[in-house]
Amino acid sequence: MQVPLQIAFEHIGPSQPIEARVRSEAEKLEEFYDRITSARVVIGLPQHRHQKGDTYRVRIHLTIPGAPDIVINRDPAVTGVHEDAYVTIRDAFKAARRQLQDLVRERQGQVKVHEEQPHGVIASLHPDMDFGFITSTDNREIYFHRNSVEGAAFDKLVVGDSVQFSEELGVKGPQATFVRPERRHG
Repeated sequence: MQVPLQIAFEHIGPSQPIEARVRSEAEKLEEFYDRITSARVVIGLPQHRHQKGDTYRVRIHLTIPGAPDIVINRDPAVTGVHEDAYVTIRDAFKAARRQLQDLVRERQGQVKVHEEQPHGVIASLHPDMDFGFITSTDNREIYFHRNSVEGAAFDKLVVGDSVQFSEELGVKGPQATFVRPERRHG
């Protein structure tokens, strides 16, 4: 790291064993991804419970060049768990490692990019026979059946409505296996 690891304690006195665990986990992150610019970890004791014991909150803020900051927040108020500081630290750093892995995959081009679904316009409807046709953006005519329309919205379709669809080659040519009406504005 270009900036030394910052560890802060909120509503709890500094603890050498907890600080050692945080440093160990941060070193593992840096071994996995050595381009982390800075890391700040805050260990807090958000509430004091006399009957059930204390819960610990851990926040991690990582700065990486050319990417959005990674911010992890493990808060017992949200999850209702993490009564042990070491478990909370481990879980928070696991989440940070997963986000770093996603960043590395993205930078290596290993992230699957989904193609945008094709768009079209309802060209004709035959409600008495439960089918219709879509004109695609490349002016092809694509058959669809009532059952392929999302949310049983076939009866709400009108000629001229914009739709997204998934296409495959059927027995008689291209057919839409899934049709999603696009929201109308206004």
